[in-house]
Amino acid sequence: MLKIAIQKSGRLYEQSVQLLKECGIELNNGNRQLKVKAFNFPAEAYFLRDDDIPQYVADSVADVGIVGENVVFEKEKDLNIVSKLGFGRCRLSIAVPKNMNYQGGSDLNGLKIATSYTVLLQKFLTENNLKADIHEISGSVEIAPGIGLADAICDLVSSGSTLFTNNLKEVEVILDSQAVLVANKNLDEENRKILENLLLRINAVKAAKNYKYIMMNAPDHQLKNICALLPGMKSPTIVPLAEKGWSSIQSVVNENDFWEVIEKLKQFEAQGILVVPIEKMIS
Repeated sequence: MLKIAIQKSGRLYEQSVQLLKECGIELNNGNRQLKVKAFNFPAEAYFLRDDDIPQYVADSVADVGIVGENVVFEKEKDLNIVSKLGFGRCRLSIAVPKNMNYQGGSDLNGLKIATSYTVLLQKFLTENNLKADIHEISGSVEIAPGIGLADAICDLVSSGSTLFTNNLKEVEVILDSQAVLVANKNLDEENRKILENLLLRINAVKAAKNYKYIMMNAPDHQLKNICALLPGMKSPTIVPLAEKGWSSIQSVVNENDFWEVIEKLKQFEAQGILVVPIEKMIS
């Protein structure tokens, strides 16, 4: 039985549960229980404070956990990051009042910086030969300069709207972060196999989000050009149409290249291009 630690509330909770659901792992946590057994997979979920997840996994109370990289690096536990999950993206940044004439890192010398991330902030200061007074607080870090508690802050930033509302500007990025799956380094053989099965499902879900399935009709004299453009997983699927000289082509396209590929397909006389989302993709 693989024990999975998940944030019980906050920005990663819903996406973590959704990821497991897309992996075919159903958790009935309607009553906000702290421990829930999966119906159709040898796993149970523990719903914990995000700051506690690295400790629980390191201590083998949980086998794996879904948590932000920022928390993993701040807690400094000896864990394996087995998969970057692609959601919960943010950055840990230093922000100063908008009216400060910030010229560079040396302007941080002598300032009082409020943060919940003392380890990462101190590491940044040390690596850049800077000296500042770190003031540790938990929650509502962004109001610290406005009430005279600190000169600057170090906190998580996603859209930047919270900084804007509090008359702050982002000046230094310490860490780019996203949700990751971490694992205890001493898993037994049985749970290691369950984790491998879980990773197979996670990778299939992640791959599907990065690709689109496309179908189209095209004249046969353009097949060579289109096949060169659409390698697919191995090569495109080509089926002759009832109309002589035409074929139906099916393939997958990387999301990052999608519109560029579509434009070139039109140049190669492709017609009736149909784009379909992929639910899972297993290589």
